[in-house]
Amino acid sequence: MGPIELLHMSVFSQSFSPCSRFLAAGNNYGEIAVFSLSAALSPDATEASQKPVLTFTAHEGPVFSLISTDTHLLSSGNGEISAWSWAELGKKNTKAVWTKRPDYKTGLEIPEINAMIINSRENSLVVGGGDNNIHIMDLETGTFKSVLQGHTDYIHCLSLRERDGEILSGAEDGAVRMWDGRTGQSVHCVEVYKYEECARPQYGKWISCVTTDSDWMLCGGGPALSLWHLRSMSPTSIFPLSGCQREAVFHQDLIFAVGEGPHVSHCLLGGSVKAQIPCTPPSLNTLALNLGTTEHRVMTVAGSSNQIDVFTNFSYRAFSLSF
Repeated sequence: MGPIELLHMSVFSQSFSPCSRFLAAGNNYGEIAVFSLSAALSPDATEASQKPVLTFTAHEGPVFSLISTDTHLLSSGNGEISAWSWAELGKKNTKAVWTKRPDYKTGLEIPEINAMIINSRENSLVVGGGDNNIHIMDLETGTFKSVLQGHTDYIHCLSLRERDGEILSGAEDGAVRMWDGRTGQSVHCVEVYKYEECARPQYGKWISCVTTDSDWMLCGGGPALSLWHLRSMSPTSIFPLSGCQREAVFHQDLIFAVGEGPHVSHCLLGGSVKAQIPCTPPSLNTLALNLGTTEHRVMTVAGSSNQIDVFTNFSYRAFSLSF
């Protein structure tokens, strides 16, 4: 890859291997890079340890989303999802196990798949994207079994409430919808931008991130990042972060958020910003926590750069991997 491509690289997605020892990242050129975290974190790590052990082209357009099952890495691009065996990737075999396309109603535009989550209780893959619909695939049979319709513009993000199997989706139309995973019915719809304390008309109404932790939901985008109590369906904290937030996660008694700007924001549940930790990329798309094992416990963040920042202590950047 030439210097111009490197200059314009964006990393959109990342996922840790089930064993926690590897990190996969997807970029705007359709490539997936696999890094060895064990090599990069070892006391005798060299510069070479921060380079991928494997890079391959997965899709024609950007790799918008990556997610891991117990055995496979799933990647999504324009209109398609591919599965790669982690065991085979370990042997540098980059042949897709399968590639599937949801049943799109005819149209010339191939919709991008922006978001994927696994509903382990149903053993299904939930995907959302450019056709405004959520498609649910049975992981056992590989067939798409249902379509959830309700959003009027494309879907950016998905989350699952583990306890009751509810699916949450956020979209360009400014709504967060809650769906009953079994019936496929939309049970709630919150138009976040209509709440005065969340609204930021200068940024638009789109929802770019949504995540849940039992009875709590975090969402943001055009509207300010806000914490909601799902029983009362009301915002309890609004975070004073500038720009659009693209990913936010709960971690113990903190919220980590990334978006426009070169930093990870550490927020307290009450609504205050405790710290903003500097990062290499000028703007961030993705944040992931690897909490599977103590020795590979890291946070990784990436965005408009070929550098993926690695935090071993969540308060400062330890080093960067480079795509």
